[in-house]
Amino acid sequence: QVQLWESGGGLVQAGGLLRLSCTASGLMFSINTMRWLRLAPGKQRELVAAVDSDGSTNHVDSVKGRFTIPRDNVKNTVLLQMDSLKPEDTAVYYCHAQGITGTFRFETWGQGTQVTVSS
Repeated sequence: QVQLWESGGGLVQAGGLLRLSCTASGLMFSINTMRWLRLAPGKQRELVAAVDSDGSTNHVDSVKGRFTIPRDNVKNTVLLQMDSLKPEDTAVYYCHAQGITGTFRFETWGQGTQVTVSS
């Protein structure tokens, strides 16, 4: 069973920065795509950014130029580096991974971490 462990959320003023971290643990697995999604009150869950095993990335338009999603395939870790934060970035952020363990495909979620940006 592959599990994801998140850390790094918190409270920050607008214009500030935060870094979220997500590490996968388990036996004999490989991850294809790692993603960060967020859920804000009264809104639908939104894909923030994703990174494939080859390093290719995509970001939702609202975070382009402000957020990056570096990944370490050796450590099975993905970060979400968030700069120039805005109050509208306030949400619970979830890490998500898809991959293969043995001959089975899997997908798994982190526990979520709160990010609050004050104006």
